[in-house]
Amino acid sequence: MTSDHDTLWSRCAYLGRVLLPLVDQEPWRQARRHENLQNWGIDTAVGERLIEVFAAVAAHAVAVDASMTAAGLDELPLRTVAEVATSKQDFELLAGLPETFADDRDGQAVNLFRLYIYKSGQYSLQLMRLSTELRHALIILAERSSTPSPTCADVFRRAAEAGLSH
Repeated sequence: MTSDHDTLWSRCAYLGRVLLPLVDQEPWRQARRHENLQNWGIDTAVGERLIEVFAAVAAHAVAVDASMTAAGLDELPLRTVAEVATSKQDFELLAGLPETFADDRDGQAVNLFRLYIYKSGQYSLQLMRLSTELRHALIILAERSSTPSPTCADVFRRAAEAGLSH
């Protein structure tokens, strides 16, 4: 049986996975992001995977801090996730993460995120840049929403409408 904590992580990881495809509905945004990653010396595939896991980790950190259930994640405002991504110390985002992950890709991505945190130096600078890129992506989605304060549920709904698998 899956615990609520595992389900919470799964929903946070899903948020991370659908974020960039939803932002990229305007193709020029993907080209701009790829250009930024290249200018920063970050491999495009690695950078995009780190942005995905950064979104998941940031949403998870907010949810854990607020003692949210997996169902409660739906009410989490996108702007809150965006603020946490740029305001918390990177290592603070790791608190409360599951020790193991049902999806090996998530475990590998979280371990890469941890490695970037612990290596510091240029990796810290890259994480700062990726957090800014993540914040930008979340704000784009928030601005596209017809609701005044869009939440994770709005993203999940748009992902379902776009046919992005869960």
